[in-house]
Amino acid sequence: MSERPGPVTPGEPVVDEVVDEVVDEVDDDWEWRRRIRANPAVYPVYRAAVIVLGLVIAVVGLALVPLPGPGWLIVFAGIAILGSEFEPAQRLLDWAKARLKDWSEWLAPKPLWFKGLVGLVTLALVLAIFYGLFLLSGVPSFFPDAIEDWIEGLPGL
Repeated sequence: MSERPGPVTPGEPVVDEVVDEVVDEVDDDWEWRRRIRANPAVYPVYRAAVIVLGLVIAVVGLALVPLPGPGWLIVFAGIAILGSEFEPAQRLLDWAKARLKDWSEWLAPKPLWFKGLVGLVTLALVLAIFYGLFLLSGVPSFFPDAIEDWIEGLPGL
């Protein structure tokens, strides 16, 4: 492996010899990252840390997707962390942002009743996921007794 050149000037692309990725220095105006990329001893450790952190956050987000809350937001945060260093992850993030924008633009002009129907279908899918989860693992005991009794009274549970 060849040794990395010294510090780069903004606008000059940095080519990583290991994976042949080009990271555009214009998009990266953080001095601390330029210093890390210029250091051949620290840069591989930094990239490994980015991989581990990004993957852990994305996987935790995927595990949280069926639960109420910001599951997809956490997945996108993990992909954004990966995308800060890896071009394929950045392309995936850009693609996901474009699809979300397309969805928003498609849904925006629809009448309110249609948006409500989309919300109800989403709610039904989330409830179906919980129902399947409760079928497989049982009703969690952290629910209040009244709610736990009601859920256990559902067919199949």
